[in-house]
Amino acid sequence: MIYHRTVFCCFKNFYLREKIFSGKVINVAIKKEEYELMDNAQSGMKARVDVKRPWLAILPLMIGSFVGMFSETSLNIALPQLMKALQVGQSSIQWLVTGYMLVIGIILPLSSLFTKWFTTKKLVLFGLAAFIIGSLISGFGINFPMVLIGRMIQGIGTGIILPLMFTIAMLIFPPNKLGTVNGILALVIMFAPAIGPTLTGLILASGSWRDIFFTFVVFLVIAFVIGLFSLKNVNQITKPKVDFISIILSIIAFSGLIAGASLASELGWLSVQVLACLIIGIIALIFYVRRQLKLEIPVLNMRVFRHRNFTLGAILVMVDFGIILSAMYLLPQYLQNGLLVAVALTGIIMLPGGVINAVTSAFAGRMYDSFGAKWPARIGFIIAFVGAVMLSVVTTYSTIWYVILAHFILMIGAPLAMSPSQTSALNSLRGLESADGSAILNTMQQIVGALATALATSFLTLGRNAVNGLAAFKFTNGVHYGMYFTIALTVIGFIVALFVKDDGKYTD
Repeated sequence: MIYHRTVFCCFKNFYLREKIFSGKVINVAIKKEEYELMDNAQSGMKARVDVKRPWLAILPLMIGSFVGMFSETSLNIALPQLMKALQVGQSSIQWLVTGYMLVIGIILPLSSLFTKWFTTKKLVLFGLAAFIIGSLISGFGINFPMVLIGRMIQGIGTGIILPLMFTIAMLIFPPNKLGTVNGILALVIMFAPAIGPTLTGLILASGSWRDIFFTFVVFLVIAFVIGLFSLKNVNQITKPKVDFISIILSIIAFSGLIAGASLASELGWLSVQVLACLIIGIIALIFYVRRQLKLEIPVLNMRVFRHRNFTLGAILVMVDFGIILSAMYLLPQYLQNGLLVAVALTGIIMLPGGVINAVTSAFAGRMYDSFGAKWPARIGFIIAFVGAVMLSVVTTYSTIWYVILAHFILMIGAPLAMSPSQTSALNSLRGLESADGSAILNTMQQIVGALATALATSFLTLGRNAVNGLAAFKFTNGVHYGMYFTIALTVIGFIVALFVKDDGKYTD
């Protein structure tokens, strides 16, 4: 059976199809609705861009995204060593984490613009090359500024690679396979922070902090070589107008807020420098948001916040991300400086929590289909509250099993609230707004993560200075103060979750 042509007869609302059957030409009339269903079914089997080996084409981005997420959390293990090696204090060393996430947060909203100005292959290879160069600069760094510059260059690479992975996947895989594909890509991202601390601990046990960055380089060079031969140009170059004012305002806004929060741990919240940074950041942020609302094609479409479910879901995701990042920053340092645990053992202690985080994230995604976001979010924040409280009362004599249990509980609660909240937020949007919402969530996660780390450092320093005694005792007291901040976030998250109506049946 071979179809030769299809003609739409507007006056009868039918499609006529000529086909050959047993050597005879037969005209078959098909209703318009039936034809469109058939056409959609057939198109669902085809990707928007034909690539012979789509998995090989996406592999460089998967490796790059894995290293990017691995880098985001794993370095926390090495911070005590880095402080000694680079001869800097707690307030300075945090910039290796906050600076990295700050750059990602600035680059992420520009990813869509980049794809309209540069080919896919050039963008991906540039992102991988930037990460390689940044890792080499940090690895060979002889002082703190050099290591920090390398970290911020790494952030450029992650900011480009991470959103491109999902964008390219949408183009090179058939629509009927995107569910499976996105699940695998999400697993790559979840697995990185789960295994990151353990791998970092093992690397540090047998080498130095420099080897962490050199490990990044090995993976990224492999990804770069594969990309040279497998990457295809799948985007359309349109070269739209670039709104440089928005870019400048976003840099000033986010940098000002994060710099202010970071400097507060050393200079105090009421210092002139801190207040100046915060005021400038807030003013720039206000102008940035107003400009996005007025622009016909904004960098970040702030209009999506008119949807109630998106706003609530976005707040929950931001708060939840703050909980995870602050705890992941404080815990490995407490283990090394409070309990005086060896760095290799630190990574092993954090492994159960990392694994349950990944498992719960995958499980929680399915829960949304049955329960929506209302109950998973509320229960998740309650469980996270219990874990945070347990970590807030640790001492220099706490047992390892107690710390593992507390971390385990926290890493059940936080992802249990995270995935349904994110799904609820994005499900409230339609059409192009879905991409806008995703860009906003990804951007704000990095900014909030950087702010949460900076605030956790500030409370850590405040707690250390509040008591006298041995270094381990003072540091543990600082961890208490930092975890009070984490507890406050769980309470805020639970209160916001009480306003969520999405139970799987509710629609915005």
